Amino acid sequence: MRDVIGGVVSLLAPRRCAGCDETLEVSGVFCGACATLIEHTSNPCAVFEYGGPVADAIQRFKYDGRSELGAALGSVMATDAHAWAGKVDAVVPVPLHWRRRRSRGYDQAALLSKPVAKSLAVPLMLRGLRRVRNTPSQVELPHRERQQNMTGAFAPWRLGGLRRLLLIDDVRTTGATLRAASEGLRAGGASEVHTFVLATRVLVQSA
Repeated sequence: MRDVIGGVVSLLAPRRCAGCDETLEVSGVFCGACATLIEHTSNPCAVFEYGGPVADAIQRFKYDGRSELGAALGSVMATDAHAWAGKVDAVVPVPLHWRRRRSRGYDQAALLSKPVAKSLAVPLMLRGLRRVRNTPSQVELPHRERQQNMTGAFAPWRLGGLRRLLLIDDVRTTGATLRAASEGLRAGGASEVHTFVLATRVLVQSA
């Protein structure tokens, strides 16, 4: 019966490629055409280079209300998260400020974190860190202003004595957000904070 129901649901709402949004003919996250355009990164703290279908998927996930992409993209991260197996006590997503989360309807880093925590068999700490300032979007700021924008933006909340943490976010550009969030976790007693993102990008600095 469960297989029948699953088949009906699949027909009514077929899975779509995270990159181009076309119907997937086979299981996976990206279609064959998009997969050929995706660049994996050599950075062990990220999965992809930001650009092409990956950038399109992230934009759709964050700004078009496509929360269901969190599980699919998070599953890709979970596959690459084996490097931290046995080395971290919990997974902590970089949180949105509550105003932005209410406006968006979900926290994208939290959705990405769920498959990672499950893969590593460690707790997902949705309240391990809180954003105490509703900072302007980093996308709108030049390179030199990003770190200043994030200073003091995070504070530890309920870490429960867990000390080795894996911090999850969607994109790393200058690293300012991850540095500020890591400082917040260390202020709460974390001894090790590792970072892991879906994609990393290079911001071209203006003269």
